[in-house]
Amino acid sequence: MPAKSSKSSSPDPLLEKSSLYQEFLAEREEIMRHKWLKSEEAGHDIGFDATLLDWVMNYRSQWRQERRSA
Repeated sequence: MPAKSSKSSSPDPLLEKSSLYQEFLAEREEIMRHKWLKSEEAGHDIGFDATLLDWVMNYRSQWRQERRSA
């Protein structure tokens, strides 16, 4: 049996149409933007865990509200 690649070249087309998956991608993009900004501010990479915690605690609610109202 051939081994499957652990990294797919593109997501399943059904998954790409999922609104939940689209929301996940948008949130991940926003977190990565936040990571870049905070790392630039700190002068070093602050890491994903610290970024995620900061973003969820301080920005997620407002981001979701703005996204829903748009």
